[in-house]
Amino acid sequence: MWTLAGRRNGTFLGLTLCFTGLCLPTLGVSLLVPQPIINATAAENILLPVEHSCIGIPAIKWEYMSNWGWGLQNIISWKAGIFVNVSKSYDARVHRYENGSIQLLNVGMKDAGYYVVTVVEELGATKRGIIILNVYEVLYEDLHFVVVFIAFLAAVAAILICFIWVCDKFVHIFLKKRRRLKEQATEDIQLQTIEGESMEEGC
Repeated sequence: MWTLAGRRNGTFLGLTLCFTGLCLPTLGVSLLVPQPIINATAAENILLPVEHSCIGIPAIKWEYMSNWGWGLQNIISWKAGIFVNVSKSYDARVHRYENGSIQLLNVGMKDAGYYVVTVVEELGATKRGIIILNVYEVLYEDLHFVVVFIAFLAAVAAILICFIWVCDKFVHIFLKKRRRLKEQATEDIQLQTIEGESMEEGC
């Protein structure tokens, strides 16, 4: 179960990494995070951009920590031309670039959180940066539901209108037949009356 203390610890760690990675200068290596906060929608492919410069070929590592602060999870680490290690949970979902940036494919709500990048140069100097990723539900799914619901209501309304029209026709036909029967009955009574009077006169 997530705890408030765990979330506070995660937030504190994220802010600490942000301050350490972005604000404090480190000799021999520099790291720039142009977008420290990224907003994305579910199922989107997003780029976590960074730029670095250092002496020699650096080792780069990306890690993930959820908003609840349950420790850092390795995503990918590499050193150009030497090694590449990708976590199984991110296999086929992450692409790396020479400048240290990575791209995550088909992000979901579970991908929201803190992304920590660490750059280590050959002489051992280290620089860290952090990117906060917010992931939101896809809006078109809600719109699709609304459109389907409106279409359903329109279909129901059309069926009701047709039903009312048919009922009105039946009522109209029924009243017309009833009026004819009533007129026929009146004519029969009048004929019987006339015939009765004629018979009386004949007698």
